[in-house]
Amino acid sequence: MKKLSLRTRVLTGAVVVAALGAGTFGAMSASASTPAAAPAAAVKADAANRNLQQTTHLTLAAATKAAQAALDAAKKENQRVSVAVVDRNGNTVLTLRGDGAGPQAYESAVKKAYTAVSWNAPTSELAQRLTNAPTLKDIPGTLFLAGGAPVQVKGAPIAGIGVAGAPSGDLDEKFAQAGVASLTK
Repeated sequence: MKKLSLRTRVLTGAVVVAALGAGTFGAMSASASTPAAAPAAAVKADAANRNLQQTTHLTLAAATKAAQAALDAAKKENQRVSVAVVDRNGNTVLTLRGDGAGPQAYESAVKKAYTAVSWNAPTSELAQRLTNAPTLKDIPGTLFLAGGAPVQVKGAPIAGIGVAGAPSGDLDEKFAQAGVASLTK
């Protein structure tokens, strides 16, 4: 391999630097002269777009109101429970652990809420389905015990409320239903 002269190496380096500089300057000046355009998808996105789906979700204030109503209903009957509210996708929006609620109540309440919204039915009804489909209980994150209630709008589930910690699932579900009922007031 032939060694290049100092002059050739300097000139080659200068050309490379100039080319890079011109490219960078051109890109910068092009972006400076043209206002940033919104992505094409964002420009075309509107309510009539068939690629979009609108969903209804509880606000945090509504979820808090429902959870507090469930907790208050339990407190009136001297029950120590935890309450969970999940959104339509099963994501936990909030949990309230009542004074004196057992350590298992927190996780159970979340799972009951998740189960209720997933099947759009009270978990007491779902527990009865286990006789015909016992493998339902194997689905991760679910709990087929009474105490979960779906929150519906026009028959579609938008949230789930789960209550756990009372001595019976019937009481847990009664308190969850009180949370659902508070949203209609």
